[in-house]
Amino acid sequence: MRCAALLVLGACAARPTVALVSANAEWTAVRAMYPAAERHPTPFGEWLVARLGGHDVVFLHGGYGKVAAAGSTQYAIDRWHPRLVVNLGTCGGFGDAIHVGDIVLAARTVIYDLIEQMGSADETIADYTTALDTSSWPAALRDRVRIEPIVSGDRDLIPADLPALHARYGAEVGDWESGAIAWVAAHDHTPVWILRGVTDVIGPSGDPTYGDLGAWQRAADVMMRKLVALLGEALAAMD
Repeated sequence: MRCAALLVLGACAARPTVALVSANAEWTAVRAMYPAAERHPTPFGEWLVARLGGHDVVFLHGGYGKVAAAGSTQYAIDRWHPRLVVNLGTCGGFGDAIHVGDIVLAARTVIYDLIEQMGSADETIADYTTALDTSSWPAALRDRVRIEPIVSGDRDLIPADLPALHARYGAEVGDWESGAIAWVAAHDHTPVWILRGVTDVIGPSGDPTYGDLGAWQRAADVMMRKLVALLGEALAAMD
């Protein structure tokens, strides 16, 4: 029996790669790429197995936001004991150096939306900051990604916050889930890649997708296809 079939029972001897996908629109794009794949339920979202880069990859819809992201990451690690966890998703960019279509491989994640009223939040934020080892990313694909920090919060990026986020954390992109996924994977001693594609760039006056969900959904579909293709190249290059 193929490993893909055994993964349904959690009985595959090989340690698979698990690709966590967070937002609903991002998962819709993945499902459309593999319409014939059998889908299975979890307490978080459905999952499917696809052949990518010569490997069976478990794609899991983990859910959006830090709570769902942390829970589904732990679920995936406990169930499949993956050799690698990958988070594929979108992000918003800010600053003059970032552009729509860029792909960021996170070198560090920072959960920035922590407010400490009894003192400084710096210590709390430091506790939920995760440094990631990107050395396993194939050298041949190094010029396809930007290796830099990502800030995460359960909120869309607010223009007034952007200068401070860049100054304090060196960040040019932000999302909702990367920080939680990286933190859990690191504490479980599981290798992780965070691959996030820039679908929109926020400026002083806002973002072209704010108030236009359909525009972001269309951009997310394009970006998820690009990310899955890049992951396939990376997995093939790791053999």
